[in-house]
Amino acid sequence: MRTRLVPLSLVSVVALVAAGCSSETTPQAPPKKAALVIAQGGLGDESYNDLAMSGFTAATKEKGVEGQHIESSDVVAQGEQLLRRAGTSGYGLVIDLEFSHGEILPAIASSYPNVQWAFLNNKIDGPNIASVLFAEHDGSYLAGALAAMMTTQTGNPKINPDKKIGVIGGTKSVGIDKFLSGYIEGAKGVDQSVEVLTAYSDTFGDPTKGSQLAETMFQQGADIVYHVAGGTGAGVIEAAKKNNRYAIGVDDNQDKLAPGFVLTSVLKRADLAVRKVVEAYADNKFPGGQVINLGLADGAVGLTEFEFTKNEIPESVRTKVDDLKKKIISGELKVWNVIDQGYPTWLQG
Repeated sequence: MRTRLVPLSLVSVVALVAAGCSSETTPQAPPKKAALVIAQGGLGDESYNDLAMSGFTAATKEKGVEGQHIESSDVVAQGEQLLRRAGTSGYGLVIDLEFSHGEILPAIASSYPNVQWAFLNNKIDGPNIASVLFAEHDGSYLAGALAAMMTTQTGNPKINPDKKIGVIGGTKSVGIDKFLSGYIEGAKGVDQSVEVLTAYSDTFGDPTKGSQLAETMFQQGADIVYHVAGGTGAGVIEAAKKNNRYAIGVDDNQDKLAPGFVLTSVLKRADLAVRKVVEAYADNKFPGGQVINLGLADGAVGLTEFEFTKNEIPESVRTKVDDLKKKIISGELKVWNVIDQGYPTWLQG
């Protein structure tokens, strides 16, 4: 039997060529790269930086983005150098956690228009800058109201007869005073006669300084001290435990750091914010020139669930805090915002 050779038509040849081409590996686009600039206090603060880093790590892994954090021993003084280096290192996205960089970021972002920049805690203008704002003043208001009601619960062994509470900020700045103002307003809103002691540690990474400042407040009659000082706050919490008083944590859930001695923590979900930004970047939906607002209604700020102190907080107090939260969310209660409105009468600028 003879085998008959059938000539290939032009269409068949094209099909074979196409099939051969399709079998070749299609070049893959290089992975997207993102950087997270760590703020004062550094990683290991068990607060703002660690929380933001957890969101960054999770989001970059889930989205297949190459993630790298940038940390400096002097992130304030080296701010411009760090950001310009990030702008030339192949990152498509740079998320900046350091509040003091707000003044220099517009010029830097303009110099690197192909990089998308995200800034937390203040509104920064620029077509390739996304700003993320938290309603920290609202969460702090609830903490202040809670503290003011608790400082009169003299049947509690951690509460003394004095109607005094305290708050310690990391630096004297509008970003930190936004917390302090809300705390004081919340306390005065439920009891005008409550005295609120204030101090600044001028550092976000010195627990010893935090402990010293808290010890002084406890000696002056405060029985509850709120810290807004990053890693310095670890000393505040330790001092509360040592003196059988209460601390109030910040940013992350710090209740577990000294169970029963951290009355609550004012949550600020930096992890949620960072995750939203990374996801938008990975999905080519980066909100350049826009502001992302996160508050009580989003679950991005608020108080913890009193896991270790619920039995020490009267139900009437917890109910009052819940009512205040609902009023803030509905708009019935407006809490003063230092960044938008300047300084109020109860806190000097």
